[in-house]
Amino acid sequence: MSNNYSAIMTDKTMREDRGGYGQMNSRFKVLLYEAMHAEGTKLLEEKCDVIYAKSFEEAHLISLVGDVDAIVIRANGAVSRAMIEAARRLKVIGRHGVGLDGIDLAAAKERGIKVVYTPVANTESVAEHFVALALMLAKKMKQGDIAVRQGNWKARYELIGEELRGKTLGVLGFGRIGQQTARICHFGFAMPVMYCDVVAYPDAEAELGAVRADMEEVCRRADFISVNLPLLPGTRGCINAGLIRHMKSSAILVNMARGPIWNEADVLEALKTGRIAAAGADVFEEEPTSAQNPLFTVENFVGTPHMAAHTNEGMIRMSLVARDVLAVLEGRSPEFPVPGTC
Repeated sequence: MSNNYSAIMTDKTMREDRGGYGQMNSRFKVLLYEAMHAEGTKLLEEKCDVIYAKSFEEAHLISLVGDVDAIVIRANGAVSRAMIEAARRLKVIGRHGVGLDGIDLAAAKERGIKVVYTPVANTESVAEHFVALALMLAKKMKQGDIAVRQGNWKARYELIGEELRGKTLGVLGFGRIGQQTARICHFGFAMPVMYCDVVAYPDAEAELGAVRADMEEVCRRADFISVNLPLLPGTRGCINAGLIRHMKSSAILVNMARGPIWNEADVLEALKTGRIAAAGADVFEEEPTSAQNPLFTVENFVGTPHMAAHTNEGMIRMSLVARDVLAVLEGRSPEFPVPGTC
């Protein structure tokens, strides 16, 4: 009798811990902001009930989080303080990607909610995307494509490009992506490397012969500039007219980080006046950006819709944030915790 009673009470406690008799005690509940690659989704579905957001509006998201154990966010939407406070059972937030500006980390830490991410998943994808944009801009491929579609074969005599080989690469933000960008450019195109970062990277300096300098000096000497900075109060709008005036008139500037890190109006003015030769971006001040964005009116700009990380390989690796989400839910240590949150 006593043993039966204990068994019943243990089962009841387990069910209550999982939210009551209305739910299976062996499964967790996870909210995905957007669909992700099947490899990661399958891992979650084996042990979790997965639900999807229908919009990124805060009120809608709050209506979904009351009984979720985990949230997985991609590039869109946010995990706000109000959401975190409404998610009474939330244990872990997973970031499908690298940037953490969409998550209120302070609120998560206050609640003891762990945050995990995929810091190495898109390194190669984004680094290669910079090289693709740099080549498009240097070789004037956009203008060439337009010309040939219009039957203007004589454009071949007018569209004179530049080589990357031997040109100086400046990297603003020398984390994993910045360093991989430098490797591709240094070893593939014999490009000298300069970088600006609050942290020194002596191993990368030794590997690449990279030189660390302040932002103005990097911009003054670089022929190609890759922006890889995190979006922080101190970096918001730091690529502006004041910094651009230090760049070479032949410089090519590419934003691979976050749109608000540069001032689009200042970049546009620099492109229109020839203050710099060309610019490219995978990110915009407002996303999704408008088709009427003035940057699209100048031929020496090339943009892509925040897709640099979206390779087949990168999408698989980012979806495997599911592994760390499950690790936290099951009481194990995650492989990629966000520093200070786990």
